[in-house]
Amino acid sequence: MITDSFDDKTPAIIKLRPGEGRLKCAACVVTFSDVIEGYVLSHYPCREFAQERNACGPTPLYALEYKGETLAFYKSLIGAPAAVGLLEGVAMLVDTQDFVVFGGAGCLDREIAHGKVMVPVWAYRDEGTSYHYAPAADRIDVKNHGAVERFMESRGIPYVVGGTWTTDAFFRETEGNFAKRKAEGCISVEMECAALQAMCDFRGYGLYSFLTSGDLLDAPEWDPRAPGEGFGGTQHDATHFEIAAELACFAAGGTYDGI
Repeated sequence: MITDSFDDKTPAIIKLRPGEGRLKCAACVVTFSDVIEGYVLSHYPCREFAQERNACGPTPLYALEYKGETLAFYKSLIGAPAAVGLLEGVAMLVDTQDFVVFGGAGCLDREIAHGKVMVPVWAYRDEGTSYHYAPAADRIDVKNHGAVERFMESRGIPYVVGGTWTTDAFFRETEGNFAKRKAEGCISVEMECAALQAMCDFRGYGLYSFLTSGDLLDAPEWDPRAPGEGFGGTQHDATHFEIAAELACFAAGGTYDGI
């Protein structure tokens, strides 16, 4: 069974080895949005320093200077197995312990005001990848949520906290499971958080996460919550990169003077 898959007693068959000339950086910032990737490349002097390659093709890794700190940046693949596998490889190409990951999520509570970011404090493990990195349990704690909350408060950024439901199958988010997860305290649903947290815990990395509500499930009919053709307030809102970059500096103890 998948819940019996965690094995920390025998070595992995595929070995991870740090690459030569790794980029030393304060933190690595990870998005899932091609819109935000395009924004960063067009608004910051980025240089491609490496590629993480797999059968889907190369993922470019970029370096940029942000308020005196060197940050790595890349666009992740979607879904727990892909996102975790990619981060495992990227971690061999950057010299940092901290990863800031931000992306879109479905909103499970209509009382959550549009425009707030969501800070997950725990994740419900409705996926398979995390069970290879952590002992079986329904939930996994998002360890650094307190630091993310302190950062949001210091910046005056509106946010809400709660659990997140990490699932492998968004087309199988049924009404019954929605009701169960909401009753348990989940405010969002997405596809990576539980697995990324389990992997980072296993490897000893620091993960700093926040989510943006791209759609609303707690409605008579599915509501995409997208403002026309724009991206403001959605997972493609480019201002969220600045939030992530500031959070990266905050997590690394760097200097910053506000967004």
